[in-house]
Amino acid sequence: MVTAEKLAELVEGDSVMEAESIEEADRDCPDCGGDVLKVGYMPSVTEFVTGWKCQDCDWSETDRD
Repeated sequence: MVTAEKLAELVEGDSVMEAESIEEADRDCPDCGGDVLKVGYMPSVTEFVTGWKCQDCDWSETDRD
């Protein structure tokens, strides 16, 4: 099973400082229709990001503008 920190690193593409617990997202993957997980994390001291990652393919997204 993947940890919150590992999921955040997969979404971010780099290491993160801290991550919250993993939740199931209320959405399906736009690429394959698979289940999506949601994780909140801090890539730096001054930033909090929410990220989503598909469990079945490589699709991921963040709430950054």
